Amino acid sequence: MGIALVGSLAVLGGTVIALGLPHGGSDGAAPSRQARAVPAEAVEQAPDSPEPVPPAASPNPSSSPSVAQDPKGTGKFSTAAANGPAVGRGTVRRYKVEVEDGIGIDPQGAAAEVQAILADKRGWTADRRNGFQLVADGTYDFTVRIASPETVDRICASAGLDTKGEVNCDVGRQVMVNSKRWQSGSPQFSGPVEEYRALIVNHEVGHRINHGHEGCPGPGKPAPAMMQQIYGLNGCVPNAWPYTADGTYLGGPSVP
Repeated sequence: MGIALVGSLAVLGGTVIALGLPHGGSDGAAPSRQARAVPAEAVEQAPDSPEPVPPAASPNPSSSPSVAQDPKGTGKFSTAAANGPAVGRGTVRRYKVEVEDGIGIDPQGAAAEVQAILADKRGWTADRRNGFQLVADGTYDFTVRIASPETVDRICASAGLDTKGEVNCDVGRQVMVNSKRWQSGSPQFSGPVEEYRALIVNHEVGHRINHGHEGCPGPGKPAPAMMQQIYGLNGCVPNAWPYTADGTYLGGPSVP
């Protein structure tokens, strides 16, 4: 399997989905094995301008420039104790967000960012065939795990993927996010690191819903979210989203 790198982002054009109360590459990424989906009739579409999530009592280390970009993790993970509404239509995939202990990233803050990305109207719910729901426990389809480069390498290597301490991968029921990429973005991706976080999530989740890699559609055009942007833009401009705000798919030619 080729390794794809993904970018990401946290500020979603002003869209934030409120979390429930606690219960208890890269510009491309490595392709993954698909998670099992939970069918649903039709679930709530994310509103265009939902109420913002109140700030947590402590600052979110994931957005602090003072946090080390390559810390050593403990190998153990903490699950964000938060639940959200189902967003999108069709097949709803339930997901958890976990953060490796010791890397200085707050699980609750990370879950809020991931949830907002997957609920954004420029994301995969725009196809009206896919939906997502953040859960803290119970049944789930996949986990978004943010971990140190060393831990990401170890877990990705179990599926034969070489992430070289630099990129993300999607393996089994896990979207593995390299904390170095989450904290510092990519040299190929201009703009705020929050945008790159969105690219990471959209690229890896795109693999889970059967999207393969895509190339640049032409000079000056937005790079597809499924493009391995970390390897170069080939004339395209950086972009973190699979769709425009009006629902136009930002795709490109299929590549291996």
